[in-house]
Amino acid sequence: MSTTGSTSGPRFPTRTSEERDASQPLGRIDAYPTHRIAGLPVRPGRPVPFGATLVPGGVNFSVYSNNATGITLVLYRPGEAESWAELEFPDSFRTGGVYAMTVFGLDPEAVEYCYRAHGPFKPDEGDWFDARQALIDPYGTMLSGRERWGAPGGPWRSRIAPADFDWEDDRPLRIPQEDLVVYELHVRGFTAHPSSGVNAPGMFAGLVEKIGYLASLGVNCVELMPVFEFDERDNTRTDPTTGSPLFDFWGYNTVGFFAPKAGYAATGQHGMQADELKNTVKQLHRAGIEVVLDVVFNHTAEGNQLGPTLSFRGLDNRVYYMLTPDRHYYNFSGTGNTLNCNHPVVRGFVLDCLRYWVAEYHVDGFRFDLAAILGRSQDGAPLANPPLLEALAHDPVLRDCKLIAEAWDAGGLFQVGSFPAYQRWAEWNGRYRDALRRFLKGDVGATAEMATRYVGSPDLYTGRGTVASVNFVTAHDGFTLHDLVSYHHKHNEANGEDNQDGEHDNHSWNCGHEGPTENHHVLALRGRQMRNALLMLLTSHGIPMLLAGDEMARTQRGNNNAYCHDGELSWVDWSLADSNADLVRFTRDVIAFRRAHPCLRRRRHPTGHTHDRMFPDVSWHGVHAWTPDWSPHSRLFACMLCEGDDAGGGDGRVEADDCVYVAANGHWEAHRLELPELPAGWLWRRFADTSAPPQEDSCRPGEETALADQAAVRVGPRSVVVLVATPHGAQEIEE
Repeated sequence: MSTTGSTSGPRFPTRTSEERDASQPLGRIDAYPTHRIAGLPVRPGRPVPFGATLVPGGVNFSVYSNNATGITLVLYRPGEAESWAELEFPDSFRTGGVYAMTVFGLDPEAVEYCYRAHGPFKPDEGDWFDARQALIDPYGTMLSGRERWGAPGGPWRSRIAPADFDWEDDRPLRIPQEDLVVYELHVRGFTAHPSSGVNAPGMFAGLVEKIGYLASLGVNCVELMPVFEFDERDNTRTDPTTGSPLFDFWGYNTVGFFAPKAGYAATGQHGMQADELKNTVKQLHRAGIEVVLDVVFNHTAEGNQLGPTLSFRGLDNRVYYMLTPDRHYYNFSGTGNTLNCNHPVVRGFVLDCLRYWVAEYHVDGFRFDLAAILGRSQDGAPLANPPLLEALAHDPVLRDCKLIAEAWDAGGLFQVGSFPAYQRWAEWNGRYRDALRRFLKGDVGATAEMATRYVGSPDLYTGRGTVASVNFVTAHDGFTLHDLVSYHHKHNEANGEDNQDGEHDNHSWNCGHEGPTENHHVLALRGRQMRNALLMLLTSHGIPMLLAGDEMARTQRGNNNAYCHDGELSWVDWSLADSNADLVRFTRDVIAFRRAHPCLRRRRHPTGHTHDRMFPDVSWHGVHAWTPDWSPHSRLFACMLCEGDDAGGGDGRVEADDCVYVAANGHWEAHRLELPELPAGWLWRRFADTSAPPQEDSCRPGEETALADQAAVRVGPRSVVVLVATPHGAQEIEE
């Protein structure tokens, strides 16, 4: 290992003099070295951009530390334990708190690097400097050390991602938010199961092989659980039921914010994970599917004072983390530390990171984990006008991105409906989730709130429109849809935490039996409840989000916190798509129905006014038309949504109305509902009825059959019926 200031020449990895000469245009003074450090030709670098950047003839390294007394650049050969050169930044190479150096002749594909930060090690004062620690670059665009999923890894080291990917004129799809159908998936869990039948199971390339399925289902946006580099082996527990090691499977403990997860790439062992992810995005775009990344800026993998020092802690602990007055870590994330997001430097880091993913990976948006933390001040207090959230909302590079907040945190801050939105942010609507679950169970007092959530939660999002609400009934964190209707209690024993982890109150109901059963009545009710949930979700105003595998009744056997399982419990079993083909077909039908009816995809909240339509844009009904029952013991509501198409003359004339009637019955008894009378020449036609046999519960849009009785419709026990009003045509009336 070469020492700082050594005159010995480098042994690896440099270019030949001919290659250097060809890459250094004459006349560029910044393309020539001014110093030699550790035997390498260098010159003062450019302070921005941060990170390792290719420049004429070399690589510019720039790293920030406001409180370090010095920084050393450490260079490695790939796969070797010891460094081959260590270059201490001269004081003349520092500008403010930024250390920058251009090193000439390096081959960016054959070099790994870290930093050593010199300074006081005084944790009780908030400083954790230790020059013995090799720290990864916060701006490192790739990391080595975990190239194969689950395999023992070496030390983390930063690398330089190639920047020569051919996007072939790929561009953002810019799908209107009201038209989105979001599908949340885990890259590995989606195809790792042997039944997936892909050539690259558990990889980005495996996801590409399933794009045809996603397109056929009708989803047009995938929300990928974390794909930034993390350590899946960062879990010391074992499964008490099998003795197998547990994992950090979900990946919400980020190590490298600019680096794609190498273990998710079939080419990761060859350093091509960046290109593999870029190709995945490109292929999804070609299929008309946007890509939203689930990002974690509320904490890092360094944890609390007992955790590893990987990067931020060693570079400038007092800047990057929220610290208590006695210099311990605030823990609003529930994982040991909290990023100091509204410190100007950290705010800049977050913006730089998101801009990078938009510019380099063409992603279409971001979902922010525990986003309420992003609105806390440096002392943890909620801010009325958080600088970071405002900056994200108005950033020119992020202008067309979807910004989605999980508007709560582990410190008790719950901001659903009050998240600082700046007319840009949407929110995971946890109140929609709870209202729909309670209504499906038949809880007392659930109907009126469900009706409010159904039309886009106007009480929460006044002035922001329906697209502020991302509606969901299940997500990665909690029960799957199958388990929501199969378990009354969580069963997390396999997590090794004595079933104490995971949400205790799930608003779930097992339909009469806990867990697996062969009782046909229970199974039929569970199937109906799953269809009820999907049908109500996909006809609600707002942005619907599905959890991967729910459309085929994927189960986690009652585990509502499967973050630590890399196996059957967390993988999508694709054989279920065959055994539950009717549920998959039903989901496909309902997504297509949503796409076919503008009245289900409005940006504005309905007002109840007619606006030259044949009916108001929303009207409420019950057993009697135009007479809803909002009493606490009511478990039934019907909603008629109507949207008019302007004839084009600018005079407000309406050419045709799009009119959908949804009757939702959470009662265990059937009800006969009077239907609103339609104008002459119009008929009510049935699109879906979850009380019908599975093969007859829905149809493709345009294939609806007119009701024999145009005055009333029967809604079965715990069932949902959807009708559409259309002009009298070729379709026959039901027998």
